[in-house]
Amino acid sequence: MIRPLHPVEIFLQPGDHYFADRDTRIRTVLGSCVSMTFWHPQLLVGGMCHYMLPERGGERREGDWPAPDGRYADEAIALLMKKMDAVGASHKEYQVKLFGGGNMFPETNKNMNVMSQVGSRNVQAARRLAKQHGFTCVAEHLGDIGHRNVIFEVWSGEVWVKHTNVVSIAGLEPLNRRLG
Repeated sequence: MIRPLHPVEIFLQPGDHYFADRDTRIRTVLGSCVSMTFWHPQLLVGGMCHYMLPERGGERREGDWPAPDGRYADEAIALLMKKMDAVGASHKEYQVKLFGGGNMFPETNKNMNVMSQVGSRNVQAARRLAKQHGFTCVAEHLGDIGHRNVIFEVWSGEVWVKHTNVVSIAGLEPLNRRLG
């Protein structure tokens, strides 16, 4: 896959999604959020979402459905699937990669039940939804402590990840105290 001379650069904020052709690079930064990349190896198109929570909370009544919101896993995937449908290829032809779901507050969360941690719940949602919709998951970098920088090159399907662990600073004094 030849790298485009001047690729389009897209940065996803939490709740964003983007679907593009081969001339695009999509980036994001993740903590407890999760990104899923979807890539079609023959058509060289793909997309990425950056969701914050596994699902929208609260009860919904018939006819009281708000517009889909990319902040929630199930809705972010639905938004991307609409764009995949417009291309005309089967969802099963896309390769999916999963990233994120880090524990950003290890000191605070160490006594909490794993199910109550947002990152863990986001990871479970990603795996469940990929399977539910028939996608083939070919790679993942999930969980652990810290944040990730994620770069998805649509022209090749490659995803680059830089994972940075959170460092506890509980034992350090603030700089102004040491100098003052």
